[in-house]
Amino acid sequence: MPQGPEAPQNVDIPVTLPAAAWADDAPDLSPLPLLQAAFADRPVQAIEPPLSTWSRDIAPGETLDFLLSEAGLAAPDRAEVALALGAEYDLRRLRPGHSVTVASTVDGSPRTVSLAVEDGVRIEVVFGEQMSTQVVAPDPEIVTLAGEAMIDSSIFAALDEAGIPARFSVDLAQMLGGTVDFRREMAGGETLRLLWREARVGEDRIGQPELAFAALEIGGSLYEIVWPDDGSGQATIYVDGEVLRVFAQPVEGARLSSVFGRRTHPVFGNVRMHTGVDFAAARGTPVQATAPGRVNFIGWRGGYGRVVEILHGSDTMTRYAHLSAVPEDLAQGQRVAAGDVIGRVGATGTATGPNLHYEVLVDGRPTDPLSDDRLAEAAESDADDTAALSRLAEARALLNENLGSEIAKTTTERL
Repeated sequence: MPQGPEAPQNVDIPVTLPAAAWADDAPDLSPLPLLQAAFADRPVQAIEPPLSTWSRDIAPGETLDFLLSEAGLAAPDRAEVALALGAEYDLRRLRPGHSVTVASTVDGSPRTVSLAVEDGVRIEVVFGEQMSTQVVAPDPEIVTLAGEAMIDSSIFAALDEAGIPARFSVDLAQMLGGTVDFRREMAGGETLRLLWREARVGEDRIGQPELAFAALEIGGSLYEIVWPDDGSGQATIYVDGEVLRVFAQPVEGARLSSVFGRRTHPVFGNVRMHTGVDFAAARGTPVQATAPGRVNFIGWRGGYGRVVEILHGSDTMTRYAHLSAVPEDLAQGQRVAAGDVIGRVGATGTATGPNLHYEVLVDGRPTDPLSDDRLAEAAESDADDTAALSRLAEARALLNENLGSEIAKTTTERL
């Protein structure tokens, strides 16, 4: 067997340290204070508990309280959320398609409640030591689109088949209804070219699209319409490149819900004469004067509700009824221009819902607002033909540019 290793021997080796090492002010190199200092400099971060998210669209007949109850909120929390949301948004305007999102902790305590409404707007309620509410509105991008439609039966059908918003047929009817008889003068095969603007957030469209330019050739005449982008709603109509008239819609982008003539009254149920046209729009939507004139009356007229009446010359008057409000600085005798805001859409008087009842009276007798030319003559006298022709040239160039772009080629696929 081999011999085991010898045990090590202790050898005393003298070690001499410098005097500075024993000084009273020498640093303490012990590790414990260093560790304590390192931990003291780092704040302890609270660990956020995981959140679970519940979200659903509002279905017909459902209420906000019902959805919050389904999301698991207790009655006191539901009441507080309803009050917080109601301070920022009229809950009577809730409708199918709006959505509610609730974020809660694992023990069911709500952290946030979000209500998504129209135009991408979201109202958020945040739970904490004090409940807070914020309104988040998107910053949309304005996109210009163009398209063509071949008319065989009607403008509405042609736009719908081409994938262009069919609601534009109402705007065209308002503009050309008193100038063109679509049923008699259109033989079929006419081409309608349109340019319009949309507000978008990502791939989602916000609000309603707005027409910018339309061109339609009927019976050898070229009719063109240019809508401004300044919010005035004052459109200019051209025939074969010359200004025909200027027209301002009473409610920009609204849906024509009832036309002039005999109809069954929606409230009383009997057949009676409808002396104007109705535009369905949300409460508070601006109402604009359709031609220059002088304010003749502001006040209340029975079933018409709150009314503004404007005189245009000696024989023509326009009436704007069911208004919810009138500008404080609008006064009787004041002159207004086409496109000036003279009120807000409402449901005052005898009305089934928010709408504008718009009348044109000539010598005190109601006439069809979509066919009478007197307002056009009043507006035309104020028109600047040089500026109008310049706007037409710009609109034509923009239409041709967008019809040739990729965004125009894929319009029907994206709408």
